[in-house]
Amino acid sequence: MITIDPKEIPTPKLHGYLLGAVSPRPICFASTVDSKGSVNLSPYSFFNVFSANPPVMIFSPARRVRDNTTKHTLENVLETKEVVINIVSYEMVQQMSLSSTEYPKGVNEFLKAGFTEVPSDVVKPPRVEEAPVQFECKVNEVIALGNHGGAGNLVICEVMKIHLHEEILDENGRIDPLKIDTVARMGGNWYSRAKAGLFEVEKPLRTLGIGVDALPESIRLSTVLTGNDLGILANVEALPEGVNDEIKPSDETQKKAQEYLKTGNVMEAWKILQQ
Repeated sequence: MITIDPKEIPTPKLHGYLLGAVSPRPICFASTVDSKGSVNLSPYSFFNVFSANPPVMIFSPARRVRDNTTKHTLENVLETKEVVINIVSYEMVQQMSLSSTEYPKGVNEFLKAGFTEVPSDVVKPPRVEEAPVQFECKVNEVIALGNHGGAGNLVICEVMKIHLHEEILDENGRIDPLKIDTVARMGGNWYSRAKAGLFEVEKPLRTLGIGVDALPESIRLSTVLTGNDLGILANVEALPEGVNDEIKPSDETQKKAQEYLKTGNVMEAWKILQQ
């Protein structure tokens, strides 16, 4: 048995133990706006539901360990007191991961990750159309848990309106766990798919992926490639040489590229798409 005093190990190592042990964790995919209306979209796995009457959810955007700065989501909810919590399904997990890239303030992650903005009914932040469930929330309180890198900030959200895609419901109107197909966060690059178990998602590039909005139109608007496929293709520092808006890969070529994406061979997929 190994015994650890949290005060005696570096924060990154402690962070790894916490995330590896307390898992799987549901994912809050938070869309927010600042006081000027600029949109931000980012996932958080320090998240859960804590009350039904009133309906309350809490998520925690922690201060960055490396430099003790705060995240745009936290800054936005402190300014506007509103957030939309979108639930993540397996079909959108690669795009969700791409949205966690730390783009500069003012960059819209909906565009970078290839998601569709839908106006909310009672709050200013937009909803993610692709999310199976979307919760419009007002922020009742934000509780800072510390002022050092790694310290959390509890964002206590009251649900004001719920939106559900009908296709996730069973014949009795209840959410079917197989149809909603949610994913949860584990330690490192690992995730858990509720109906299928563990899988791995490579973290976004620290040097910033180009984003779905920078993909050639024929790729971005493909009827063959999935949202997850686009999320993987967009997680590159620059388009490969020779790739531009002139390329028009056939459906068959795109299917071949998909096979490489399934095995994580992104650059081979790009080579196929250029043919």
